[in-house]
Amino acid sequence: MSGLQLPQDKLIEVYRNMRMIRRFEERVMDEMATGDIPGNTHLYAGEEASAVGVCLHLDEGDYISSTHRGHGHSIAKGVDIDSMMAELFGKASGTCGGKGGSQHIADLRKGMLGANGIVAAGAPITCGAALSAKLLGTRNVAVAFAGDGAMNEGVMSESFNLAKIWMLPIVFVIEDNGFGEATANEHVSAGSFTRRAESFDIPAIEVDGTDVFSVYAAAGQAVARARNGGGPTMLHVHVPRYYGHYSGDPDNYRTPEEKAAMRRERDCLINFRKRVAEVSLLEADELDAVDRAVDAEIDRAVAAARAAPFPPLSALTTDVYVKYL
Repeated sequence: MSGLQLPQDKLIEVYRNMRMIRRFEERVMDEMATGDIPGNTHLYAGEEASAVGVCLHLDEGDYISSTHRGHGHSIAKGVDIDSMMAELFGKASGTCGGKGGSQHIADLRKGMLGANGIVAAGAPITCGAALSAKLLGTRNVAVAFAGDGAMNEGVMSESFNLAKIWMLPIVFVIEDNGFGEATANEHVSAGSFTRRAESFDIPAIEVDGTDVFSVYAAAGQAVARARNGGGPTMLHVHVPRYYGHYSGDPDNYRTPEEKAAMRRERDCLINFRKRVAEVSLLEADELDAVDRAVDAEIDRAVAAARAAPFPPLSALTTDVYVKYL
């Protein structure tokens, strides 16, 4: 099924999730400027269609792993935004009790295995989740989100090899925003990412990550293949990155003209609105209502995070070592 054939309630869900990710990230950027969010954040704004287009095919029992740019994946997988915002503010009500911050958001109840500050580190973890699903016969699927820089890490090749040898129910989603931190891809990545996956006999699909319908269609093939015993797939999703690599990045390696054109021409939210309007599936006022509702939810999440308590001193030594009974 292509995305445009989805029922109206699902189309609204797609738009709402993308808008939620965008507004969450924009608000985090604003709150970082106040100094109330400690540490750094790596924002997902511009890449929303990738997470949403993939996760729409996933059940709560399916797994995902993320990257240092993990807020969007978490929201798309259903992690509570109040808990996420509290985590960023370092509060006890956060997803990890306020101890992990932006780069370590996780919610195992939602199958979100965690954001990860180590490039490509989520791939072998996700292989483990996929192996457990296969051995237990659950028909669950695991998705490893990774950036383009992950393709130059040895562990990614090892994960490809393992996934194919064991025919694991896994999808590798490579979100290529054209830059590894401040370095353009053409300076560090040789050849084709899809051909690298195909060298392991893993099917690979190039996808326009500003078109949620294209992502949805490609992910549908990949998830169905995994769920039905067909093994791994790789999606190479081309996405824009609206902000710098991290919250303090001056982002002066891209010109203002380049960044303005990127936001004007490569916006998944604008593209969605155009597509559904062309075929009269949704009216602009319906989507405007979603925008207002999302803004209100984000305002509430920030207010709750500000009001929440910090972790007590007694929490300092908990969650450090696993205790085996």
